[in-house]
Amino acid sequence: MARTAKTDNQHTRVKKNIKADRAVNDVKAYNRRARFEYEIGETIEAGIALTGTEVRAIRDSSVSLKEAYASDHNNEIMLYNMYIPPCAHAHKKLQHETRRMRRLLLHRREINKLIGAVKREGIAIVPLKLFFNKRGIAKIELGISEGRKKADKRAAIKNREWKVEQGRLLKKNYQ
Repeated sequence: MARTAKTDNQHTRVKKNIKADRAVNDVKAYNRRARFEYEIGETIEAGIALTGTEVRAIRDSSVSLKEAYASDHNNEIMLYNMYIPPCAHAHKKLQHETRRMRRLLLHRREINKLIGAVKREGIAIVPLKLFFNKRGIAKIELGISEGRKKADKRAAIKNREWKVEQGRLLKKNYQ
């Protein structure tokens, strides 16, 4: 009896160490293009309803948020066009659709706020990054945003290049 209790304790220690090694926000995908195409006003963190093979595929390989967007569907916020590749370890019959509509898990007040903003103000809901939190739950960061005009995009590029040049000049002056 004492021997099995000792092995059980050893097993629980191993499990605790695995959980302790998880990164706080283990980011799996960024939507870098969204920050260029849209003026991000506010960000919201939401959960995603995923199948087992989807979670496994996200942990294993690359996910694409490039063409993804969120919209309302039957008083729910759904994520469209996010690409999750098929899981290599799963059987063919258990595979998920790569670009299916995925439900976002938000509080009712947040859902109503997003739906109202989209209908009244013409604002877009854009996914910014996909990550696993410290508990290992898949989350997505949504940006409430307005589209940028071509001139605004040029100004953003100009500002970014100026900041890089400033860094170079400051670095050169301090050496």
